[in-house]
Amino acid sequence: MAPSTALVWFRRDLRVHDHPALNAAAAAHEQVLGVFVLDPALLEATGRGRSSNRTAFMLACLAELREALRARGSELVIRRGDPVDVLAALAAEAGASTVLWTSDVSPLARRRDTAVTAALRGAGVAARPQSGAYVADPSKPRTAAGEPFAAFTPFERVWERQERRAVLGAPATLGAGRWELEAGELPELADPLPDPVARPGEAAARAALERALAGAVPAYGEDRTLDGGSTVLSPHLRWGTLSARETEERLLALGGTGAARVRRQLAWRDFCAHLTLTDPGSLRRGIKAVGSRVRFDEHPDRLAAWQEGHTGYPLVDAGMRELATRGWMHNRARMVTGSFLVHDLHLHWHAGEEHFARLLYDAEPAQNARNWQWVAGVGADPAPFLRIFNPVTQAREHDPDGAYVRRFVPELAGLPTALLFEPWTAPPAAQEAYGCVVGRDYPAPIVNHAAERADSLARYEAAA
Repeated sequence: MAPSTALVWFRRDLRVHDHPALNAAAAAHEQVLGVFVLDPALLEATGRGRSSNRTAFMLACLAELREALRARGSELVIRRGDPVDVLAALAAEAGASTVLWTSDVSPLARRRDTAVTAALRGAGVAARPQSGAYVADPSKPRTAAGEPFAAFTPFERVWERQERRAVLGAPATLGAGRWELEAGELPELADPLPDPVARPGEAAARAALERALAGAVPAYGEDRTLDGGSTVLSPHLRWGTLSARETEERLLALGGTGAARVRRQLAWRDFCAHLTLTDPGSLRRGIKAVGSRVRFDEHPDRLAAWQEGHTGYPLVDAGMRELATRGWMHNRARMVTGSFLVHDLHLHWHAGEEHFARLLYDAEPAQNARNWQWVAGVGADPAPFLRIFNPVTQAREHDPDGAYVRRFVPELAGLPTALLFEPWTAPPAAQEAYGCVVGRDYPAPIVNHAAERADSLARYEAAA
């Protein structure tokens, strides 16, 4: 009699520890086979304009996952095409009775999962989506009236009381290791970034968690400079090389104010998923109605200057160049660069969301969109005022010695800190002496912040 076989369809859950779908498969079946379905359109794209940062990261994670599965007597089968067709065909080829996977919240993922479920059931194969991407089930929190939440703080209070599943270890074995299927090859794609902020794979993710618990987490919120204070766990959470639930468990065990602050970031991540599940249309339109009425401009040249880090505002340019070279940006820099795009350049937040989605290792649709909506003042934010960040004062407060700006905007490195954040204010002779003439070695500001701030406030007031 053939052994009972299950497929585990991996997506952005590229780990073996605390993986509910993998553990459920191992508990109920004698043989477990992993599968990842590559999107040909993603792999055929070239250049960083089409998400090759994350593609390179993903492929390296997959290579490590394959080895982890092989060590447990399994395999990671690589297939290209539409999961609707691929999974039903592979289940038949492997003699699998069940396909399990980690459910997701984006409209695209939900449509795809519905189609896959129908195809599998039509082929007589059980479809068993599982939790595992978030700390708790983001579909369950409700107000006292039974409605979904539209604001974070009340959501967080209910989230705190939600039942948690147990943290699971990695299965010791997933079968006998005798597979006659063609495993498929992972394409080779070199990492295009010279200085990536995160290394791919589950081993790197677990090491990053240990480092964070020993250093960044206890001090989280105390170091407000742009050269410190981040746990840098978000890329691992985005790709599921690290479990959000296990991370929460470790934070609770550690205790302290810093751990509580980091755990609140996990709650925000779950809240973004909750909004996306319960109001998927708001991913594009935002939460507040003003977002559909405020007037935005179209300035391709200004957009390009922002994307390339050539706005003439050192903190904005440093943040954008960090993004381009590391696939990452400090959270404070994200807020400042986002505010500059929307409120100084008057460009639609969609343009920023799409650029971040292309380059950030940690960009996941729900969180990326909600963070941009917050910056643009159209998201799930009860604040009655519009936040507009001054790039000069923010630099002085969060980069007081200029280390961040000097690292990513080296043409300014010779300037004294007193002039670093407003180089255009230096006398011409001083600019020459310090080796940075504005307009020659570094661009002049493309806009006047004070004037554009007033313009943005007027636009939002007119749209209210």
